[in-house]
Amino acid sequence: MATKEALKIHEVVKYPDPVLARPGVPVTVFDAALKTLVAEMFESMYVAQGIGLAAPQISLSQRLTVIDVSFKKNPKDRLVLINPEIVETRGKQVEEEGCLSLPDIREKVQRAAWVKVKAQNERGEWFEVEGEELLARALLHEIDHLNGVLFIDRISRLKRELVLRKIRKMQKNGEW
Repeated sequence: MATKEALKIHEVVKYPDPVLARPGVPVTVFDAALKTLVAEMFESMYVAQGIGLAAPQISLSQRLTVIDVSFKKNPKDRLVLINPEIVETRGKQVEEEGCLSLPDIREKVQRAAWVKVKAQNERGEWFEVEGEELLARALLHEIDHLNGVLFIDRISRLKRELVLRKIRKMQKNGEW
């Protein structure tokens, strides 16, 4: 495995980059290059101050995401989800969400309060993970990315229009 010094930090692409709107293709090769990519994604996520990062956010249209809701505090909380599928959801929660591809944009989004996800690990082995509250939100948010969906696609049309207007203003001012 690559040493920490050799890991590449990937730039997070911002909305409206077209890669963010495309569903990712399934990962079919589970090799050393994939393990290196996963390590680079964790490092890139930490540098960007996030708790989740999906491959499309670094311009890779693949069904791969990494999550660490503890943000480095608990190594056991690090999750690698390859080709994830939502198996079951329950309940609902409405909380504020942000996204590394939409910096400085935060809106309340309704999500399931509990979720069960089936995915593959770096070796291609299938496993299931269950999450509630913040972990459920992170799992659903990152899987949305793999399906070409952003959290602003899950808010009301009026709120989305206000967000898009804010983004256009920031783009015009060279702040985006």
